[in-house]
Amino acid sequence: MTRGSNFRPSARIWVNVNNPKSPRPDRLADAWLDALRRLADATPRGRRTERGAAGTIVTGAAIATLNVAYTMTAEPDLVALDGCAAELARLGVPWSIVCRADNADAVAATAARHGLTGRAGMPLMACAAADAVLDVNTAQAGRVRPAGADAGDVYTEVLAAGFEAPVDAFGTLMGGGVLAAPGFTGYLAHVSGVPVATGLGVLGDAVIGVYNIAVVPAARGGGLGRAMTARVLADGFAAGADVAYLNPSAAGRPLYESMGFRVVATWTTFSAPEER
Repeated sequence: MTRGSNFRPSARIWVNVNNPKSPRPDRLADAWLDALRRLADATPRGRRTERGAAGTIVTGAAIATLNVAYTMTAEPDLVALDGCAAELARLGVPWSIVCRADNADAVAATAARHGLTGRAGMPLMACAAADAVLDVNTAQAGRVRPAGADAGDVYTEVLAAGFEAPVDAFGTLMGGGVLAAPGFTGYLAHVSGVPVATGLGVLGDAVIGVYNIAVVPAARGGGLGRAMTARVLADGFAAGADVAYLNPSAAGRPLYESMGFRVVATWTTFSAPEER
């Protein structure tokens, strides 16, 4: 077994609000934005802009949640957001708007003006390092290895297969220097020499973001998703993170809950109906 800890309900998620290192939703939203901005800087087709309390982050992938206009502050900057939305709409890529759930009603009119009438919740889960359950099958843990920039094409193929999406949807997202960018660590898991799972850790200011946990259909059910997630967390905590965050799929949420994650906020996304 890899190192781990006994599960304890993560009450610390909501206490000690005056501590800048505590896992508050606002702190994690800042970490999430920072990770996406750094991804936009590293990926070949990436770009980003900032307008007041809003901004755009573009990766060029054909996935709406990877090209976003955002306003994540307590008071949404609707004028700036409208300008960001107009900018994204001209690019010809699937895109979305992301905001805090308590601002969703205020943002909805701006989103609708740009054709984004699909509305969905985007859970944010967090786990303090002391609460993480990292026990996994030893054999599965041994299959997980870091993946460097030279593995970008293979990584993208496995990522697409794991999400059961066309590889073209991801395009050059993980190409260029993404897997070698400062704070970014990609992982691949192999079974009988064949890559079958991906993971990505993005280290911020004492925060580790967990991304791209995907296992190809033929390799599911054996604990590789857990092993991959545990490796991302273990390396992030070893590098100084005191909390981890992720945005789970509905299918992945039970796994993350079993590893100590709890929902600490739910954001709202707006997208074109056909892109939901």
